[in-house]
Order: sequence, then structure tokens, then C-alpha cells
Amino acid sequence: MNLAIQAVWAIGLILAAVAISSWQRLGLEGSLILAAARSIIQLSVVGYVLAVVFAPPQSPFLIVFVLAVLLMISAIVTRNRISQRLPILPWIIGSFLITTIVTVAYVQVIVVQPQTWYEPRFLIPLGAIVLSQAINAATISGERFFTALNSNALEIETHLSLGATPKQAIGQYRKEAIRAGVLPVINAMSIVGLATLPELLSGQLLGGADPIQATAIQIVILFTAAFSTLLATLLVTDGIWRNFFNHQAQLIRW
Repeated sequence: MNLAIQAVWAIGLILAAVAISSWQRLGLEGSLILAAARSIIQLSVVGYVLAVVFAPPQSPFLIVFVLAVLLMISAIVTRNRISQRLPILPWIIGSFLITTIVTVAYVQVIVVQPQTWYEPRFLIPLGAIVLSQAINAATISGERFFTALNSNALEIETHLSLGATPKQAIGQYRKEAIRAGVLPVINAMSIVGLATLPELLSGQLLGGADPIQATAIQIVILFTAAFSTLLATLLVTDGIWRNFFNHQAQLIRW
């Protein structure tokens, strides 16, 4: 059956979910329909854009532009979820840029080794995976860290008055925030293959990929996610605490 027709038939699952929500009076009908409509529109647009990017002759400038757009959107979404009051958008952009470059460069040069560095079938998926992990981890860590610094201002100021540096005063809160951001990836790595099959692996198997090859790719993706999440949370939380102190090492409340 044609893939487009299969996707249309899959809409039946959303309609069934809407019917169940209406039957149980959950009030989720509008949200489900809106989310489904957005998914169809957004993924359709992405599909056409990627078709242009992947079509020969492949332009490195166009590929980098696509990744730059993804990075900017990811940074803005992350900033909005953490706090719109903190002027950390440039820092988040820089953090995501460093995370993406370091992670993707390692995977490209050491693991994948494509013929050209800008080969889109490797560069764009890898960049998108790194950024999606960075959004989730940085949002969890950043929001928890921001809340902790505001909620424990008195304790932090006490540490400062006793001679602690700002970095020492907020060290425990930052460590807990980073752990919260990285823990979902660690949990996913711990149970993968036992209780769950990752979406990427399942998608490859549905597409007819060789199970061994699909598993090897999934391992690369998991390790890529683990490294990128840790690096992103480290950089983003570093930027947050720096905005909480002035040049005299005094705490600023946001």
C-alpha cells in the first residue's frame, strides 16, 4: 500500500482517540484534533523542505541553513520554557551550537565517516537528534535550576556571607538540576531492549531495515543523546547561574 494512503488511514487512530475522549468526557477532543492537524502540516512542510535539501546537487549552504533554523527555534523554545525574564537566549544559542558542533563532528569523523562532511542524510538527522535532546534536557535542568535559585535565595546568600564563591553557593542546586535533565536518557539506556524498543529502531524495522544494522544505529543514537544532553545541561545551567550574580558576587533575584 502507498505510504501516503497508509498515513491517511492512520488518522483513524486519532479519530478513535477523539471518540474515546468524548465518551469519557475528558475534554481532550480539541487538543487532540489541533495537535494532529499541526503534526500533519508541520511534517508535510518538513518533508517538502528535506526533499529539496536532499535533491542533487546538494548545497552545503542550504544544509547548514536548515540546521541553523532548527537551532534558533530550539533555543527560543528552551528559553521560553525556562524563563522569559532571564536574558539567556544568546547563551542558550551558543550552548546548543557548541553541543551540536562537538557531538556531530565526533560522530561524523569517527563513527559515520561520510564521503562529504555536509552529506544531508547524516548531518541533518544527527543535528536534529542532538537539538531535540538538548531541548528536553536543558528545559528540565534549566527550569529546575531557575526555580531552585529563586526558592533558596536566603540559603545562597548565607553561603556567600560565609565566604563561599557564587559557584560554590549554587553548586548543589546545579548538580541536582543537571542530574534531573540527564536522568531520562540514562533510564532510557538502562531499559532499552528489555522493556522498550526506541521509536527510531521501531521505525527502521517497519521500513524493512536489517535488524542488526538498525540496532547498531540505535546504539550510536543513544550514546550521542547521552553525551549531548550532559554537555547541553552543563552549558545552559552555567549561563543561568551567571545571570543570578552581579560583578560584586551579589545574588540577583528574578
